[in-house]
Amino acid sequence: MASILWTLLKRDLSLVMRRRQDIVTAVAFLVIVVTLFPLAVSPEQSVLREIAPGVVWVAALLATLLTLERLFGDDYRDGTLEQLLLLPAPLTLVVLVKLAAHWLVTGLPLVLVSPLLGMQLGLAAGEIGILFITLLLGTPILTLVGAIGAALTLGVRGGGALVVVLMVPLYVPVLILGAGAVATVTDGAGLQAHLSLLGALLALALPLAPWAAAAALRISVQ
Repeated sequence: MASILWTLLKRDLSLVMRRRQDIVTAVAFLVIVVTLFPLAVSPEQSVLREIAPGVVWVAALLATLLTLERLFGDDYRDGTLEQLLLLPAPLTLVVLVKLAAHWLVTGLPLVLVSPLLGMQLGLAAGEIGILFITLLLGTPILTLVGAIGAALTLGVRGGGALVVVLMVPLYVPVLILGAGAVATVTDGAGLQAHLSLLGALLALALPLAPWAAAAALRISVQ
């Protein structure tokens, strides 16, 4: 089983690396959105520093949503998904491996570029560090929860827009906790509660989201 899952992970990573435009699109979207905010709101450093956590988090959320439609869509269209259902491995683990590959090539680049965006918006070093940590905890949750919506809307016309409608309300707690953690550093308050809740949400989503997505995939294929 471990060999099957490892082969699946390498296969998904190799397929995504052949479509590097997906990675570039997500990162470019994040950078463009964050860059445009000073032009639309105010170039004052005090204003930018206050809104920076929310701006980066909203941009990261939207960049993640851009990539969810292809999470299972390509495998569904070429028949690979039906073959994955026949693998001698639990579908929940198969989904978890696909989500890991998706996060490595879409979520992780967003996390890595976030310190540069934080510097651009005038955040202090400590605030940039907390922003990095919250994105490192939060972006996997965005992928895990988004997988449920991607599986539910698989094969539906306009599924990408439907995923946004379904998933955005579920993303609100993650958004509040992620941006709020950086804001507590700015205000000099404690941030342990925000990070603990983000960690708890990740621990909850890690086993439950792949299971729910696997169940939705079975329904969609049938």
